[in-house]
Amino acid sequence: MPLRLIFMGTPDFSVPTLLELVAHGHEIVAVYTRAPKPGGRRGLQLQPTPVEEAARKLGIPVLTPKTLKTQEALDEFSALDADAAVVVAYGMILPQAILDAPRLGCYNLHASLLPRWRGAAPINRAIMAGDAESGVMVMKMDVGLDTGDVAMAERLAITDNMTALDLHDRLSRLGADLMVRAMAALDRGGLQLRKQSEDGVTYAAKIDKAEARIDWTKSAHAVLRHVHGLSPFPGAWAELENARVKILRCELAKGSGEPGAVLDDQLTIACGEGAIRIIELQREGKGRMQAADFLRGVPVKAGARFN
Repeated sequence: MPLRLIFMGTPDFSVPTLLELVAHGHEIVAVYTRAPKPGGRRGLQLQPTPVEEAARKLGIPVLTPKTLKTQEALDEFSALDADAAVVVAYGMILPQAILDAPRLGCYNLHASLLPRWRGAAPINRAIMAGDAESGVMVMKMDVGLDTGDVAMAERLAITDNMTALDLHDRLSRLGADLMVRAMAALDRGGLQLRKQSEDGVTYAAKIDKAEARIDWTKSAHAVLRHVHGLSPFPGAWAELENARVKILRCELAKGSGEPGAVLDDQLTIACGEGAIRIIELQREGKGRMQAADFLRGVPVKAGARFN
């Protein structure tokens, strides 16, 4: 039998899970998401979240409460009489009363191999730290920060050519399939839970724009992972001839020199150890472009410097 579910999510990452749950016959009685924010060309038009847009197309009722901590919010949530809630990057804390309301509990899809990278930015942090793998996990939620008992997991290798967006998209699709399988097991009464390990706990703090400047004294591999972990947003950057340039994709390259020095006419940049070659970048106030296109308009010769 299909489950009666509340879905709670906000960004693009959440949408595949919502779509897959609907496709597999579950009844989504309501979608909770964050309220629309001003956007558009002039910043005056309210922009619904990607999850709200998807829910509206599916004809599912959408709720955008500012808080879940009031009795009114609890009453509204409880009145939906859901078997369970599925939470995917919702962006709001669920108090204990909300967690206790669905008959079978609330289940979160988290984009890391818990207990590593609990918190807000697990995809970025895994790449920036040089991790060899990431993954998605379904856990039964408690009031802690990603501390709930884990039900199911899928792993995915992180390669050096993966950006945060690449990993985001792959984990989003992998997570949608995992949550569908978890809800099927929950419906059968066969979803098994295990406590998270006390060892290996790390926290994925929200990305601060102050972290984005590239430190060329680090190794080429560390620079590459820093660049890819912040691509496309906020974008790791350096200055070339007093103009800010975001580097969005790069590769390891042969060569050595003073950190930040341009080694050839193909945007190979020396690091503290080794070098990277820029593949894709974005000049301040411009769109993203391939390095070859950039060089046709702005020739950068050996001896120039990224600061």
